[in-house]
Amino acid sequence: MTATPTATEEPAGSPREDAPAGGGGRVRRVVLYVLGRLTTAVVSLGAVIVAGFFLFRILPGDPVRAMTEGREVSLEQQEELRRQFGLDQPLWAQFLDYASGLLRLDLGVSFQYREPVADLILERLGPTLLLAGTGTLLAALLGLFLGARAGWRPGGRGDRVNTAVALFFWSVPTFWLGLLLIVLLASGRGFFPGLFPTSGMTAPDATGFEAVVSTAHHMVLPVVTMVAVIYAQYLMIMRSSLIDEKGADYLTTARAKGLRDALVRRRHAVPNALLPTVTLVFLNLGQVVSGVILVETVFSWPGLGYLFYSGLHVPDLGLVQGLFVLFAASVILMNLLADLVYPLLDPRVRP
Repeated sequence: MTATPTATEEPAGSPREDAPAGGGGRVRRVVLYVLGRLTTAVVSLGAVIVAGFFLFRILPGDPVRAMTEGREVSLEQQEELRRQFGLDQPLWAQFLDYASGLLRLDLGVSFQYREPVADLILERLGPTLLLAGTGTLLAALLGLFLGARAGWRPGGRGDRVNTAVALFFWSVPTFWLGLLLIVLLASGRGFFPGLFPTSGMTAPDATGFEAVVSTAHHMVLPVVTMVAVIYAQYLMIMRSSLIDEKGADYLTTARAKGLRDALVRRRHAVPNALLPTVTLVFLNLGQVVSGVILVETVFSWPGLGYLFYSGLHVPDLGLVQGLFVLFAASVILMNLLADLVYPLLDPRVRP
């Protein structure tokens, strides 16, 4: 006789009515994950916009007086300038005008340059991407290479030397290191006086290939300063990740197959140890847009960082607010991309 399933039993292989399909449940989790990350990014950007607006409003100094310093300007003319720039309105009205402008992708007008902030940003964006992008790329390559070698033999002489040097440069203030390089390699009192230029991006009269060579010559000291300060981040994360991977079973299996130690490290350990560095790479890519403000300031590099520094002196509220939003948005966007890309690289953290 064949047993008939009771009301509390289910035939073998029959799906439960309340259990979602595997594919549908997976898609739902992915959609919720993406929506959650997007919501976090939007909320973070909104908080940055509000905080940035009121933060720069408490800076000391009067923009109108700074713009008219050294000129014979009457009180009526100063009041007219305040009216033109909207500084005579209540703070809440200024914020509403600012927020509505951002919705139209209008970053306002610079007080000191009398130009749209968006135009100034586009003009200075290229030098910043060139300098900060080159420095970030070199720092990542150097840090990952040295971190892989240090983490493969922790406690050895190479590990101790590389880690000590990296932590030393990481702890050195950026502006101090830049000034030190100028004194040693550019000033008349250094070891190699006049070897490298101390400011600017290229020689004034350079054109064509000569301009390219001049730009590369001007980039040496800023790039060296930038790489020396930030490559330790990559080194330490790569070293820690590789130390965690050393005891994995798949490495023991690879050695048992007769692979040389260098091949085991390069083909198996390093690719898996690279995963934790993805977030750091994306965050530093976001900071490429903002550049390195101190580096650009020390070397008078005509990028967004130096533009931001010059805007703080007035204070040029429209300029510093627009740059602040751009810097924050680039970091938030790169962090969002890291959250979306990382699950694709590491199945263990997939939603």
